[in-house]
Amino acid sequence: MEPLEPTIDNIAKAIFTVNRHAKTALNPSFLYLLKKKAIEKLLQEGKAKKVGLHFSRNPKYSQQQSDVLVAVGDYYFHIPPTKEDFATLPHLGALNDSYRNPATRMPLSKAKALLQTYTGIKPILPKQKKSYQKPVFKRLGESY
Repeated sequence: MEPLEPTIDNIAKAIFTVNRHAKTALNPSFLYLLKKKAIEKLLQEGKAKKVGLHFSRNPKYSQQQSDVLVAVGDYYFHIPPTKEDFATLPHLGALNDSYRNPATRMPLSKAKALLQTYTGIKPILPKQKKSYQKPVFKRLGESY
């Protein structure tokens, strides 16, 4: 499996793939971290642009909440807002259901590998479980 070139289009497709898989993953925290760090790096490099604020589709604690809409190539993603975002970005209201990101086919392993090399983040390895050792029962007064 040859690595993909870190072009804006390939990175946007990788973020889209990681984001799609994170929504149904059992442990999505690493995938969302990859997405967040990749978008932050693209914004710092000027390769992505914050478009505005949208009302969140699933707000926490039933409160009204907004997300930042970020354009990366032909793709749009949402990230949590900062305090400066509320002061500088226009509010676009509710999400527009008529727009969809372009359909993309990219294996999750390739997408993760590309974003890991781009951001420099290493995967979080699960802690090794200690092997279970059965207890040894001795009769009263017996010694081994």
